[in-house]
Amino acid sequence: MHVSATLPQHNLPAVPDEVRRIEADGYDSVVTMENRHEPFIPLAIAAVNSERVKLATSVAISFPRSPMVTASTAWDLQAASDGRFVLGIGSQVKGHNERRFSVPWSAPAPRMAEYVQAIRAIWHTWSTGERLSYDGEHYQFSLMTPNFTPEPLDGPTPPIMIAAVGPAMLRVAGQHCDGVRLHGFCTPDYLRRQVMPELQTGLDRAGRSRSDFWVTGGGFICTGPDDETVDRMVEWVRYRIGFYGSTRAYWPVLEQHDLGDLGEKLNHLSRNDGWGQMAGCVDDDVVRLFAAVGRHDQIAGAIAEHFDGLVDEVNASVSMDIGADLPPDVIQDIQAIRSDGN
Repeated sequence: MHVSATLPQHNLPAVPDEVRRIEADGYDSVVTMENRHEPFIPLAIAAVNSERVKLATSVAISFPRSPMVTASTAWDLQAASDGRFVLGIGSQVKGHNERRFSVPWSAPAPRMAEYVQAIRAIWHTWSTGERLSYDGEHYQFSLMTPNFTPEPLDGPTPPIMIAAVGPAMLRVAGQHCDGVRLHGFCTPDYLRRQVMPELQTGLDRAGRSRSDFWVTGGGFICTGPDDETVDRMVEWVRYRIGFYGSTRAYWPVLEQHDLGDLGEKLNHLSRNDGWGQMAGCVDDDVVRLFAAVGRHDQIAGAIAEHFDGLVDEVNASVSMDIGADLPPDVIQDIQAIRSDGN
Protein backbone atom coordinates (compact mmCIF):
# COMPACT_ATOMS: atom_id res chain seq x y z
CA MET A 1 0.00 0.00 0.00
CA HIS A 2 1.23 3.50 -0.84
CA VAL A 3 1.01 6.47 1.51
CA SER A 4 0.47 10.07 0.43
CA ALA A 5 0.58 13.43 2.20
CA THR A 6 -0.81 16.86 1.33
CA LEU A 7 1.18 19.97 0.45
CA PRO A 8 0.69 23.33 2.20
CA GLN A 9 -1.23 25.11 -0.56
CA HIS A 10 -1.92 28.19 1.57
CA ASN A 11 1.82 28.88 1.90
CA LEU A 12 3.65 28.46 -1.39
CA PRO A 13 7.08 29.52 -0.02
CA ALA A 14 6.86 26.53 2.37
CA VAL A 15 6.37 23.99 -0.42
CA PRO A 16 10.08 23.30 -1.21
CA ASP A 17 11.00 22.41 2.37
CA GLU A 18 7.78 20.50 2.94
CA VAL A 19 8.06 18.33 -0.17
CA ARG A 20 11.68 17.56 0.67
CA ARG A 21 10.60 16.52 4.20
CA ILE A 22 7.79 14.35 2.84
CA GLU A 23 10.17 12.69 0.43
CA ALA A 24 12.83 12.11 3.08
CA ASP A 25 10.31 10.57 5.47
CA GLY A 26 9.44 7.96 2.87
CA TYR A 27 5.97 8.91 1.62
CA ASP A 28 5.12 7.71 -1.86
CA SER A 29 3.32 10.80 -3.13
CA VAL A 30 2.14 14.32 -2.39
CA VAL A 31 -1.29 15.61 -3.31
CA THR A 32 -3.14 18.90 -3.62
CA MET A 33 -6.86 19.66 -3.54
CA GLU A 34 -9.00 22.31 -5.17
CA ASN A 35 -10.74 23.80 -2.15
CA ARG A 36 -9.56 27.23 -1.03
CA HIS A 37 -6.56 27.27 -3.35
CA GLU A 38 -5.56 26.36 -6.90
CA PRO A 39 -4.15 22.79 -7.07
CA PHE A 40 -1.52 22.91 -9.82
CA ILE A 41 0.83 25.71 -8.71
CA PRO A 42 2.08 23.94 -5.54
CA LEU A 43 2.81 20.81 -7.58
CA ALA A 44 4.86 22.84 -10.06
CA ILE A 45 7.00 24.07 -7.17
CA ALA A 46 7.21 20.55 -5.73
CA ALA A 47 8.20 19.10 -9.12
CA VAL A 48 11.44 21.06 -9.23
CA ASN A 49 12.21 20.56 -5.54
CA SER A 50 11.86 16.77 -5.32
CA GLU A 51 13.22 13.70 -7.04
CA ARG A 52 11.16 10.62 -6.16
CA VAL A 53 7.62 11.24 -4.90
CA LYS A 54 4.61 11.15 -7.20
CA LEU A 55 2.77 14.47 -7.58
CA ALA A 56 -1.01 14.34 -7.88
CA THR A 57 -4.07 16.55 -7.92
CA SER A 58 -6.69 15.07 -5.60
CA VAL A 59 -8.59 16.53 -7.28
CA ALA A 60 -8.77 19.43 -9.72
CA ILE A 61 -12.31 20.37 -10.78
CA SER A 62 -12.77 19.40 -14.40
CA PHE A 63 -15.74 21.10 -16.02
CA PRO A 64 -14.76 24.75 -15.35
CA ARG A 65 -11.57 24.02 -17.34
CA SER A 66 -11.47 23.13 -21.00
CA PRO A 67 -9.85 19.71 -21.54
CA MET A 68 -7.27 21.59 -23.63
CA VAL A 69 -6.28 23.71 -20.63
CA THR A 70 -6.08 20.68 -18.34
CA ALA A 71 -4.13 18.70 -20.94
CA SER A 72 -1.57 21.50 -21.26
CA THR A 73 -1.09 21.95 -17.51
CA ALA A 74 -0.70 18.21 -16.95
CA TRP A 75 1.74 17.90 -19.85
CA ASP A 76 3.98 20.62 -18.41
CA LEU A 77 3.89 19.11 -14.92
CA GLN A 78 4.79 15.71 -16.33
CA ALA A 79 7.77 17.25 -18.09
CA ALA A 80 8.89 19.26 -15.05
CA SER A 81 8.69 16.23 -12.75
CA ASP A 82 10.40 13.78 -15.13
CA GLY A 83 7.27 11.66 -15.37
CA ARG A 84 5.98 11.76 -11.78
CA PHE A 85 2.69 13.62 -12.25
CA VAL A 86 -0.74 12.01 -11.84
CA LEU A 87 -3.76 13.95 -13.08
CA GLY A 88 -6.69 13.58 -10.70
CA ILE A 89 -9.92 15.33 -11.74
CA GLY A 90 -13.45 15.47 -10.39
CA SER A 91 -16.81 16.77 -11.54
CA GLN A 92 -18.04 18.46 -8.34
CA VAL A 93 -21.79 18.68 -7.74
CA LYS A 94 -24.37 20.63 -9.71
CA GLY A 95 -24.68 23.57 -7.31
CA HIS A 96 -20.96 24.31 -7.30
CA ASN A 97 -20.68 24.05 -11.08
CA GLU A 98 -23.59 26.37 -11.72
CA ARG A 99 -23.35 28.79 -8.81
CA ARG A 100 -19.66 28.79 -7.80
CA PHE A 101 -18.00 28.25 -11.18
CA SER A 102 -20.82 29.52 -13.45
CA VAL A 103 -20.57 26.64 -15.91
CA PRO A 104 -23.48 24.71 -17.44
CA TRP A 105 -24.47 21.42 -15.85
CA SER A 106 -25.22 18.14 -17.61
CA ALA A 107 -25.15 14.48 -16.63
CA PRO A 108 -21.63 14.27 -15.15
CA ALA A 109 -20.62 10.67 -15.89
CA PRO A 110 -20.92 10.71 -19.71
CA ARG A 111 -19.43 14.19 -19.80
CA MET A 112 -16.47 13.02 -17.67
CA ALA A 113 -15.90 10.07 -20.00
CA GLU A 114 -15.65 12.53 -22.90
CA TYR A 115 -13.41 14.82 -20.88
CA VAL A 116 -10.90 12.01 -20.34
CA GLN A 117 -11.13 10.88 -23.96
CA ALA A 118 -10.57 14.43 -25.18
CA ILE A 119 -7.45 14.89 -23.05
CA ARG A 120 -6.05 11.64 -24.39
CA ALA A 121 -6.82 12.69 -27.96
CA ILE A 122 -4.97 15.96 -27.41
CA TRP A 123 -1.99 14.17 -25.89
CA HIS A 124 -1.97 11.70 -28.77
CA THR A 125 -1.70 14.57 -31.24
CA TRP A 126 1.13 16.17 -29.29
CA SER A 127 2.94 12.83 -29.03
CA THR A 128 2.56 11.68 -32.64
CA GLY A 129 1.95 14.76 -34.75
CA GLU A 130 -1.25 13.24 -36.07
CA ARG A 131 -4.18 15.53 -36.83
CA LEU A 132 -6.29 16.46 -33.80
CA SER A 133 -9.78 15.07 -34.23
CA TYR A 134 -12.12 14.58 -31.32
CA ASP A 135 -15.86 14.95 -31.86
CA GLY A 136 -18.06 14.27 -28.86
CA GLU A 137 -21.38 15.53 -27.61
CA HIS A 138 -19.82 17.92 -25.10
CA TYR A 139 -16.32 18.53 -26.49
CA GLN A 140 -14.97 18.98 -30.01
CA PHE A 141 -11.31 19.54 -30.86
CA SER A 142 -9.99 19.83 -34.41
CA LEU A 143 -7.35 22.58 -34.44
CA MET A 144 -3.71 22.20 -33.39
CA THR A 145 -0.88 24.07 -35.10
CA PRO A 146 2.90 23.77 -34.51
CA ASN A 147 2.91 27.07 -32.64
CA PHE A 148 0.65 25.60 -29.96
CA THR A 149 2.15 22.11 -29.78
CA PRO A 150 4.44 21.58 -26.76
CA GLU A 151 7.78 19.84 -26.88
CA PRO A 152 7.49 16.02 -26.69
CA LEU A 153 7.69 14.25 -23.36
CA ASP A 154 10.65 12.02 -22.63
CA GLY A 155 8.34 9.34 -21.23
CA PRO A 156 4.66 8.42 -21.07
CA THR A 157 1.77 10.81 -20.66
CA PRO A 158 0.40 11.18 -17.12
CA PRO A 159 -2.02 8.64 -15.66
CA ILE A 160 -5.57 9.98 -15.34
CA MET A 161 -7.66 9.27 -12.26
CA ILE A 162 -11.13 10.59 -11.52
CA ALA A 163 -13.05 11.15 -8.31
CA ALA A 164 -16.07 8.87 -8.06
CA VAL A 165 -18.78 8.13 -5.51
CA GLY A 166 -21.86 6.93 -7.40
CA PRO A 167 -22.24 3.89 -9.70
CA ALA A 168 -22.13 5.68 -13.06
CA MET A 169 -18.91 7.58 -12.32
CA LEU A 170 -17.30 4.45 -10.85
CA ARG A 171 -18.01 2.62 -14.10
CA VAL A 172 -16.49 5.51 -16.08
CA ALA A 173 -13.37 5.28 -13.91
CA GLY A 174 -13.01 1.56 -14.49
CA GLN A 175 -13.59 1.80 -18.23
CA HIS A 176 -11.71 4.97 -19.19
CA CYS A 177 -9.17 5.83 -16.49
CA ASP A 178 -5.96 4.56 -14.94
CA GLY A 179 -7.40 4.74 -11.45
CA VAL A 180 -10.03 6.18 -9.17
CA ARG A 181 -9.75 8.67 -6.33
CA LEU A 182 -12.37 7.63 -3.82
CA HIS A 183 -13.79 10.18 -1.43
CA GLY A 184 -12.98 10.02 2.26
CA PHE A 185 -16.74 9.79 2.72
CA CYS A 186 -16.66 6.04 2.18
CA THR A 187 -16.94 2.95 4.36
CA PRO A 188 -15.56 -0.60 4.01
CA ASP A 189 -19.06 -1.97 3.37
CA TYR A 190 -19.67 0.59 0.63
CA LEU A 191 -16.26 -0.25 -0.83
CA ARG A 192 -16.99 -3.97 -0.98
CA ARG A 193 -20.64 -3.94 -1.98
CA GLN A 194 -20.89 -0.89 -4.25
CA VAL A 195 -17.52 0.54 -5.29
CA MET A 196 -15.60 -2.57 -6.29
CA PRO A 197 -18.41 -4.22 -8.32
CA GLU A 198 -19.03 -1.02 -10.30
CA LEU A 199 -15.31 -0.52 -10.93
CA GLN A 200 -15.08 -4.11 -12.11
CA THR A 201 -17.98 -3.57 -14.52
CA GLY A 202 -16.04 -0.69 -16.07
CA LEU A 203 -12.83 -2.70 -16.16
CA ASP A 204 -14.63 -5.58 -17.85
CA ARG A 205 -15.97 -3.23 -20.52
CA ALA A 206 -12.40 -2.13 -21.24
CA GLY A 207 -10.99 -5.66 -21.12
CA ARG A 208 -8.78 -4.87 -18.16
CA SER A 209 -8.18 -6.44 -14.76
CA ARG A 210 -8.02 -4.98 -11.26
CA SER A 211 -4.22 -5.29 -11.34
CA ASP A 212 -4.18 -2.70 -14.15
CA PHE A 213 -5.98 -0.13 -12.02
CA TRP A 214 -5.12 2.08 -9.03
CA VAL A 215 -7.54 2.75 -6.17
CA THR A 216 -6.81 5.65 -3.83
CA GLY A 217 -8.65 6.81 -0.72
CA GLY A 218 -11.95 5.41 0.44
CA GLY A 219 -11.88 6.53 4.06
CA PHE A 220 -10.33 8.85 6.62
CA ILE A 221 -7.30 8.23 8.85
CA CYS A 222 -7.29 9.63 12.40
CA THR A 223 -3.88 9.29 13.97
CA GLY A 224 -1.23 11.06 16.02
CA PRO A 225 1.53 10.36 18.51
CA ASP A 226 -0.84 10.31 21.51
CA ASP A 227 -4.49 9.78 22.39
CA GLU A 228 -5.17 13.50 22.73
CA THR A 229 -4.05 14.16 19.15
CA VAL A 230 -6.08 11.23 17.89
CA ASP A 231 -9.15 12.61 19.65
CA ARG A 232 -8.67 15.96 17.88
CA MET A 233 -8.45 14.22 14.53
CA VAL A 234 -11.63 12.28 15.32
CA GLU A 235 -13.45 15.53 16.00
CA TRP A 236 -12.24 16.97 12.72
CA VAL A 237 -13.48 13.89 10.84
CA ARG A 238 -16.77 14.01 12.75
CA TYR A 239 -17.39 17.47 11.33
CA ARG A 240 -16.36 16.42 7.81
CA ILE A 241 -18.77 13.48 7.89
CA GLY A 242 -21.52 15.89 8.86
CA PHE A 243 -20.54 18.34 6.14
CA TYR A 244 -20.39 15.77 3.34
CA GLY A 245 -23.39 13.86 4.62
CA SER A 246 -25.54 16.96 4.13
CA THR A 247 -25.11 16.65 0.34
CA ARG A 248 -27.47 14.31 -1.49
CA ALA A 249 -24.76 13.09 -3.87
CA TYR A 250 -23.10 11.29 -0.95
CA TRP A 251 -26.24 9.71 0.47
CA PRO A 252 -25.75 6.30 -1.18
CA VAL A 253 -22.96 5.74 1.35
CA LEU A 254 -25.26 6.55 4.25
CA GLU A 255 -28.03 4.41 2.79
CA GLN A 256 -25.66 1.44 2.73
CA HIS A 257 -25.82 1.63 6.54
CA ASP A 258 -29.50 2.57 6.90
CA LEU A 259 -28.48 6.12 7.81
CA GLY A 260 -30.77 7.94 5.40
CA ASP A 261 -32.41 9.82 8.27
CA LEU A 262 -29.01 11.23 9.24
CA GLY A 263 -28.56 12.59 5.71
CA GLU A 264 -31.97 14.27 5.84
CA LYS A 265 -31.17 15.86 9.20
CA LEU A 266 -27.78 17.11 7.99
CA ASN A 267 -29.28 18.45 4.78
CA HIS A 268 -31.90 20.37 6.77
CA LEU A 269 -29.13 21.95 8.86
CA SER A 270 -27.19 22.93 5.73
CA ARG A 271 -30.24 24.74 4.35
CA ASN A 272 -30.84 26.59 7.60
CA ASP A 273 -27.31 27.80 8.41
CA GLY A 274 -26.80 24.99 10.91
CA TRP A 275 -23.21 24.16 9.97
CA GLY A 276 -22.04 24.34 13.57
CA GLN A 277 -24.60 21.75 14.65
CA MET A 278 -23.70 19.04 12.16
CA ALA A 279 -20.91 17.37 14.10
CA GLY A 280 -23.25 16.81 17.03
CA CYS A 281 -25.41 14.59 14.81
CA VAL A 282 -22.52 12.19 14.05
CA ASP A 283 -21.89 9.70 16.85
CA ASP A 284 -18.71 7.70 17.50
CA ASP A 285 -20.04 4.58 15.78
CA VAL A 286 -20.59 6.54 12.57
CA VAL A 287 -17.08 8.03 12.76
CA ARG A 288 -15.66 4.50 13.03
CA LEU A 289 -17.56 3.48 9.91
CA PHE A 290 -15.64 6.07 7.92
CA ALA A 291 -12.22 6.18 9.61
CA ALA A 292 -9.26 4.06 10.65
CA VAL A 293 -8.42 5.34 14.13
CA GLY A 294 -5.35 4.85 16.32
CA ARG A 295 -2.10 6.29 17.63
CA HIS A 296 1.00 6.02 15.47
CA ASP A 297 1.87 2.71 17.13
CA GLN A 298 -1.62 1.38 16.30
CA ILE A 299 -2.52 2.93 12.97
CA ALA A 300 -0.93 0.44 10.56
CA GLY A 301 -3.02 -2.35 12.06
CA ALA A 302 -6.13 -0.15 12.00
CA ILE A 303 -5.56 0.71 8.33
CA ALA A 304 -5.04 -2.96 7.42
CA GLU A 305 -8.30 -3.89 9.15
CA HIS A 306 -10.33 -0.95 7.86
CA PHE A 307 -9.31 -1.07 4.19
CA ASP A 308 -8.73 -4.85 4.02
CA GLY A 309 -6.57 -4.76 0.88
CA LEU A 310 -9.26 -3.02 -1.15
CA VAL A 311 -7.32 0.17 -1.84
CA ASP A 312 -3.79 0.77 -3.08
CA GLU A 313 -3.07 4.16 -1.52
CA VAL A 314 -4.19 6.10 1.55
CA ASN A 315 -3.67 9.73 2.48
CA ALA A 316 -2.10 10.20 5.89
CA SER A 317 -3.15 13.87 6.03
CA VAL A 318 -6.56 14.25 7.61
CA SER A 319 -7.02 17.55 5.73
CA MET A 320 -5.17 19.94 3.45
CA ASP A 321 -4.54 22.16 6.48
CA ILE A 322 -3.18 19.41 8.77
CA GLY A 323 0.04 17.92 7.45
CA ALA A 324 0.89 14.24 7.78
CA ASP A 325 3.38 13.48 10.54
CA LEU A 326 3.81 9.71 10.44
CA PRO A 327 7.23 8.48 11.60
CA PRO A 328 9.22 6.76 8.83
CA ASP A 329 8.92 3.32 10.46
CA VAL A 330 5.11 3.65 10.57
CA ILE A 331 5.07 4.64 6.90
CA GLN A 332 7.03 1.49 6.15
CA ASP A 333 4.56 -0.61 8.16
CA ILE A 334 1.67 0.80 6.11
CA GLN A 335 3.56 0.25 2.87
CA ALA A 336 3.88 -3.42 3.81
CA ILE A 337 0.08 -3.85 3.85
CA ARG A 338 -1.27 -5.92 0.97
CA SER A 339 -3.34 -4.29 -1.77
CA ASP A 340 -4.91 -5.63 -4.97
CA GLY A 341 -3.63 -3.05 -7.46
CA ASN A 342 -0.64 -2.81 -9.73
